[in-house]
Amino acid sequence: MDLVLEAADRHLLTPYVYPAGWPEGEPCRQLLSLFVITNLGALALYLLFGTLSYYFIFDHELKKHPQFLENQVSREIAYALRSLPWISVPTVALFFAEVRGYSKLYDNIEDSPYGWSGVFLSMLSFLFFTDMGIYWIHRGLHHKLFYKRFHKPHHLWKIATPFASHAFHPVDGFMQSLPYHVYPFLFPLHKVTYLGLYIFVNVWTISIHDGDYRVPRLLRHIINGSAHHTDHHLYFDYNYGQYFTLWDKIGGSYKSPTAFEGKGPHDYLRKLREK
Repeated sequence: MDLVLEAADRHLLTPYVYPAGWPEGEPCRQLLSLFVITNLGALALYLLFGTLSYYFIFDHELKKHPQFLENQVSREIAYALRSLPWISVPTVALFFAEVRGYSKLYDNIEDSPYGWSGVFLSMLSFLFFTDMGIYWIHRGLHHKLFYKRFHKPHHLWKIATPFASHAFHPVDGFMQSLPYHVYPFLFPLHKVTYLGLYIFVNVWTISIHDGDYRVPRLLRHIINGSAHHTDHHLYFDYNYGQYFTLWDKIGGSYKSPTAFEGKGPHDYLRKLREK
């Protein structure tokens, strides 16, 4: 995040926003800047990719499903917009620790003992580490001690749209993002790679709520896509994973998507039309 902060300071904040006497490295200024940047960035990612997905990928026929709520899209957006600022508070604290040099993020490829292969391997390990972390956190949020208070609001959307992707209770939203932020404090990671992965995970979160169930046949039981996550919203106790089905299979919570078996939401709508 320090790359984004440096760019903001150089092109906008230092010459146009902050007083000339307020040093760029002063902690209070960094915290304030990170709070604004984090909120604007999250809002931009959510609205931009959510809107693109909603209009160009999401099948609007699903809005005819009986479990699709009245005014659902506007309710999803409103819930997300209320939650994102609160989610950003602990997130900014972790970004601040990164900026102050407490993480293992590095600037140059040469700083990695493994060069470009280290960057590639760190991308893979990031995906597998965060997939594992999110699986167990997500599954834990389904425990009766936490579900009703924190995770149930996200399950209000049985037939989700891309705008449901960030419509979480703030505690739920932050907890499920925690593995992304913990990784660079445990393992070396290139800064630009981390920024790219951060954008990727937000786009992926939108994609598993987009109602497009198409997955290459060979990957249907490997990749956790929209079909898998739709069944999670419908049946609750299955398919907790983020990118892969690995941990669901290990944890006994894997469910073959009903959409692949002719029993999904589209099939239900087709049967309604045939009656």
